[in-house]
Amino acid sequence: MATKVLPPKQLQNLRFFITRSLNTSSSSSKTTSAVSPLNLAEKPETPIQEPPTIIQDHAKPPILDFNDHQTLFSNFPTTKLLRASSNLHMVSIGPLVDFGMRVMNSRIMETDNIVRDVVLEAVRHTFYNHFCAGEDVVEARRCIERVNEAGLRVMLDFAVEYTSNNDACDHNLKGFLDSVQSAMSLPPSSVSSVVAKVTAMLPLSLLERVSDLLRWQQRDPSFNLPWKQNSFPVFSESSPLYHTLEKPDPLTPQEEIDLQSGQERLWKLCEKCVQANIPLTVDAEHISVQPAIDYLTYLTAIKHGKNGSPIVYNTIQAYLKDAKERLLLATKAADEMGIPMGFKLVRGAYMSSERKIASSLGYESPIHNSIQETHACYNDCAAFMLENIANSSNAVILATHNVESGRLAATKTIELGIEKRNRKLEFAQLYGMSDALSFGLRNAGFLVSKYTPYGPIQMVIPYLLRRAEENRGLLSSSTIDRDLMRKELKRRLKAAIF
Repeated sequence: MATKVLPPKQLQNLRFFITRSLNTSSSSSKTTSAVSPLNLAEKPETPIQEPPTIIQDHAKPPILDFNDHQTLFSNFPTTKLLRASSNLHMVSIGPLVDFGMRVMNSRIMETDNIVRDVVLEAVRHTFYNHFCAGEDVVEARRCIERVNEAGLRVMLDFAVEYTSNNDACDHNLKGFLDSVQSAMSLPPSSVSSVVAKVTAMLPLSLLERVSDLLRWQQRDPSFNLPWKQNSFPVFSESSPLYHTLEKPDPLTPQEEIDLQSGQERLWKLCEKCVQANIPLTVDAEHISVQPAIDYLTYLTAIKHGKNGSPIVYNTIQAYLKDAKERLLLATKAADEMGIPMGFKLVRGAYMSSERKIASSLGYESPIHNSIQETHACYNDCAAFMLENIANSSNAVILATHNVESGRLAATKTIELGIEKRNRKLEFAQLYGMSDALSFGLRNAGFLVSKYTPYGPIQMVIPYLLRRAEENRGLLSSSTIDRDLMRKELKRRLKAAIF
């Protein structure tokens, strides 16, 4: 096999990542913050997380201050603070979460019955109200207004996830379009982006087929895909290809029609976002379908992103071993084509299932081997994107619940001279999670959004199950919030008594 020689510019970018890895891996190994997604899309492997200790330097105050819980939660009425603390405490009780997940995944929830109704009502008044904005755009609007009053913005997510037929895809598109229309009726900048899942606009089986074909072409570049258009790279040399072990059949004529229909749905949604001047953020999924999602997302960016600022954000999951390389290749291709591109950086959403699939097929896991490696990868990607946006028209959403990652990115932003309110940089956390980090970043002057899903409770169940899983136990990413909320509640109680 011939040795590939990388262009000088790409070698320079690779040297950046190597240097960053050496600099951050040691600091990341000392960090005990938890991993968390914005995807919303995660089932992280979380180490013990202690409340952040800020060493006060009177000559130079800390960029992010978590010591003043009174200021952090000044926008929280006591009743809301009490409910939030109670909900986060409940999802930290492992046996309770395990029992709840077994019930939600049981046959009881598949048919109408009294037990199912009782369970749904209990979920509605606890976890659903804590992690979701409401059942429809009307309820979501009221939630958005409350978030805005707290000095934060909203990434608005119509939380439908998967579909199996074209009629459902058309119905889901209407839901996404309604999200954009609702965002248009709000004050400017209330909504930082509208979130969509490609798996809700194309049948899952078709995305699997397209991903298989793209993987086979990566194995064999002579493999012809007549429907494929010019896009950014969706693989690197290290990307896993084990999902496709045999040469797949070409798309049937009907599958090609369905692919074109799905692509047009995504384009129609993006056109609505262009009209509203609100970016579209596309969520990531399992790597079995991610190649097709990346391909369609980049096609959409190429078609609609030529007006100076990104209108499309693709999601990069840093827990994947090939994440840095794919990010580098995509940004390089976007810069060469003159396409402003946005990226949302998360840690990852499907760690357990990805490892199980790889193991069952006899392959190495595509996930980093340790939490420290995932931290280092995320921080490297964040540093790379910050340097990139300082000198390009690209943009980045740093979606993290990890306090150390937030601190490092905030420090890097200041070092690079990027204005804190620069629209090319947004920090983000899930609605109902990591409020201390959100308010800490807000107080430091940065733009911060809450990823805010809405939809009927039955539709949002998969999302709620992921939130319950990542908050379970004493090692969860909500440890800091629970600790600071308890301190603030104690302070308010003492103030009321004395």
